[in-house]
Amino acid sequence: MELLKTLFPDLTDTQLESFEKLEGLYQLWNAQINVISRKDIEHFNTRHLLHSLSVGLFTSFKSGGKVLDVGTGGGFPGVPLAILFPDTEFTLVDSIGKKIKVVNEITSELKLTNVTTHQLRAEEVEGEFDYIVSRAVTRLAPFYHWIQNKIDFSRFTNSGLYALKGGNLSDEIKSFKSEFREAHVEEFDISTKLNDDFFETKKIVFVN
Repeated sequence: MELLKTLFPDLTDTQLESFEKLEGLYQLWNAQINVISRKDIEHFNTRHLLHSLSVGLFTSFKSGGKVLDVGTGGGFPGVPLAILFPDTEFTLVDSIGKKIKVVNEITSELKLTNVTTHQLRAEEVEGEFDYIVSRAVTRLAPFYHWIQNKIDFSRFTNSGLYALKGGNLSDEIKSFKSEFREAHVEEFDISTKLNDDFFETKKIVFVN
């Protein structure tokens, strides 16, 4: 937790306590309902917790803002970000019910009152959100087709999509830009903030 204190010096004791509980809770529930691979659960803090929180190293979700986590799986990046930004509302959706069950159990245990969940596909989600987050769901262009009409760009200057991606994205970004010519795209290298081999090829793609 010392690294978290360094990265996010304004964390409260309550937030730190929630982060400390996360790995044990996921180990407990993952043994019953597999949502994280055995290899990855051994590296939980790096591959899930820090990877999710990396979004918060490049932007800050505003108080009163609304975030949609599409294809949240076991709750990533939504659950860690909901702890980090307690004054922001998070809606976590996934099409697989057992994954939503795990998210519900963990958010209940942590008493996260700023999280709601739904077993839905992205295109079935109703309403608008200031921010949309996702992690390794699909290629950027088809994903943006699903969610572009769900983003409200009017309230905050940093509103948009924050997609956690890995590998060489040059072709994917080029294809996206050719299809969505008016969209603004930025890539953030997570390795500039987190010094671990896992993050060498990991990026956040911001679209607004």
